Amino acid sequence: MATIVVKQIGSPIRRPAKQRATLVGLGLNKMHRTRELEDTPSVRGMVNSIPHLVEIIEEKK
Repeated sequence: MATIVVKQIGSPIRRPAKQRATLVGLGLNKMHRTRELEDTPSVRGMVNSIPHLVEIIEEKK
């Protein structure tokens, strides 16, 4: 199972509700928090939809 580590680098303040909901869906809610998530197309799509708010720190196989 491949995983990715995602870190929140941007604030959801003054962002559209859809972008805030995407952050919550990834399990992120405060700045500089990290989450290890399963590397699936849906998670990649969520990360790619808000590249200004999150970054991928590392990819594990």
